[in-house]
Amino acid sequence: MNKVMYSGAEILLKSLLKEGVEEVFGYPGGVVLPLYDALYMQNDIKHYLVRHEQAAVHAAEGYARVSGKVGVAIVTSGPGACNTITGLANAYYDGTPLILITGQVNSKLIGGDAFQEADIVGITRSCCKHNYLVKDVKDLARVVKEAFYIASTGKKGPVVIDIPVDVFNGKYTFDYPKNVELVGYNPTYKGHHLQIQKALNVLFEAKRPVIISGGGVVASDAHRELKELAVKLHIPVVHTLMGAGTYPDNLETSLGMMGMHGNYCANLTVSNADVIFAIGTRFSDRITGCLKKFARDAQVIHIDIDPCSISKNVKATIPIVGDVKNILQTMLHELSKSRHKIDTELKDKWFKDIFEWKNKVAIPQKTSEKLSALTVLNAIYDYTKKDEPIVTTEVGQHQMWTAQNFKFNQPRKFITSGGLGTMGFGFPAAMGACVAKKSKYIINIAGDGSIQMNIQELMSCVDYKFKVINCIINNGYLGMVRQWQEKIYNKHYSQTKISSPDFVKLAESYGALGIRVEKEEEIIPALKRAIEFEGPSMIDFVCENFEMVYPWVLAGEPIDKVLLSREEC
Repeated sequence: MNKVMYSGAEILLKSLLKEGVEEVFGYPGGVVLPLYDALYMQNDIKHYLVRHEQAAVHAAEGYARVSGKVGVAIVTSGPGACNTITGLANAYYDGTPLILITGQVNSKLIGGDAFQEADIVGITRSCCKHNYLVKDVKDLARVVKEAFYIASTGKKGPVVIDIPVDVFNGKYTFDYPKNVELVGYNPTYKGHHLQIQKALNVLFEAKRPVIISGGGVVASDAHRELKELAVKLHIPVVHTLMGAGTYPDNLETSLGMMGMHGNYCANLTVSNADVIFAIGTRFSDRITGCLKKFARDAQVIHIDIDPCSISKNVKATIPIVGDVKNILQTMLHELSKSRHKIDTELKDKWFKDIFEWKNKVAIPQKTSEKLSALTVLNAIYDYTKKDEPIVTTEVGQHQMWTAQNFKFNQPRKFITSGGLGTMGFGFPAAMGACVAKKSKYIINIAGDGSIQMNIQELMSCVDYKFKVINCIINNGYLGMVRQWQEKIYNKHYSQTKISSPDFVKLAESYGALGIRVEKEEEIIPALKRAIEFEGPSMIDFVCENFEMVYPWVLAGEPIDKVLLSREEC
């Protein structure tokens, strides 16, 4: 009996279906037309057309971070593929599982400077977990299987599959592999039992312990185990930017975000701890401040699935390589068998100090009669918190204010760019979140500068009726850069004052809802209109020009040197 032959494009789609893919984001072009023709002929995979290739990758990442699945983006060769680099780097830094499928010129033309040819394998080598150039249609199904496995295991991340047009058009049978065997790639999932026991013994004896919860807790879906362990061991928890929601903010033992713009209490707790239990964090400079002065008296227990992240920046006293969820489950099991009693009286002395630090907070300051960004953001949070919407952000002052003032009691509710700090991330990421959670409206907190980075995606949102509510903190400047210029560069506001379009008219020109808010009493009615509107909206909050983000630890300073107001500058 003759086996059925399929085109490479059909084999790719069948492979995606085997991986459970239901939605993809993309933008067509010449060499991927065979794939788009195959998409046209089927109804199993929904394709969402973006207006820029960078947005396709950000949308796929937003989808992945909300759903926990692997996001998928499709673009053409040359400039299309090159436009994805920022999105790839963002996903790579933040450990998001993602597959980017790029078209490539005919195999025989590769290296000959063909029209719209780019060496995407070479270009992406440093900003993805792995990449493939598929040279034979026979290899396509195997490559897809391997790519999804690599993207979703170990420290998760993006994988690129570059496919020449002749491979899309080639014919072969479809036989999807059941297993993956990759020599040299064997992520460690179970932590070493002796290291785990050492860690528990140190935590039992600790007088001033603290847990730092990072993005690895989200990736491993380990927030329940984290909460149980923290409660049983009577240990306070701080989180990194990427760890928001991993430990409920409504618990008294939750100290909030630490780092450059972290809470005073969180920073002081980490700085004065005798044991730091770091879970799924890479100890970036934004949370450590001056490394030489970071937690000098603390023993450091560090769990991470990526062995390269352990002791890379902060020396670990007890390193534990493995999956966060597995290791915390093992610790809880060992804890249930242990006869060791927690000295709650000793811990209560520690909490007494912590609660005194909690009373020291940033001092809000008015610089004009315009709206305060903090007033706006607090109103947004208070009005929408009953719905527990997913919140995305762009990058800048608004991002830090949101991280500081919004409360998240579960993970995958706060989607922001961490390691790369990508302006333009939040809006397309919100689109991906809409696809992942179709019944919810999504709030994107943006600045007047960052919203313009991918503002063209408003048309995509209108087409698909995505309920993305863009809340623009319009202060007339690239706010965070201007803040640094005020403090460090003697108020030399070089190229940070930014002009913006009329966001209301712009929204309306796309067919979206546009609202301008200039007074405090207008905030809630505007939010109500946006939530009730069946489609995307832009709310232009005209805010003070020179508001600053506090708390603030200046670059190079230790994290316990926290500025709380302009006067301290």
